[in-house]
Amino acid sequence: MDKSYKDAAHAVTAGVRLLRESAPDTVKAFAALAAAATAPKSLDTKTKELMAVAIGIAVHCEGCVAYHTRAALRAGATRDEVVETVALAVYMGGGPSIVFGGDALRAFDEFAAAQ
Repeated sequence: MDKSYKDAAHAVTAGVRLLRESAPDTVKAFAALAAAATAPKSLDTKTKELMAVAIGIAVHCEGCVAYHTRAALRAGATRDEVVETVALAVYMGGGPSIVFGGDALRAFDEFAAAQ
């Protein structure tokens, strides 16, 4: 696949911005949910972002894979941690997760190279 994960992550953010203009209450409520779910408590931010990458792979959400892989890198995740996350997602999600797992690794490499 020939795509830019930077562009995909940007498209997620731009889409949320567009939705915020049309349905501000919905986006405000979603943002509050996101803040509560991702706040570091017993699990740190990096762990939660790696979990989000695995879930994005398992539910076949390209934008989720891009957005949360970038967030995992920013939270200090290493490529090896992303590889283990992908392996777990493949185990839980079967064949389609292999495709999205490869996407997560390509996304990590693209974001890491840009840092």
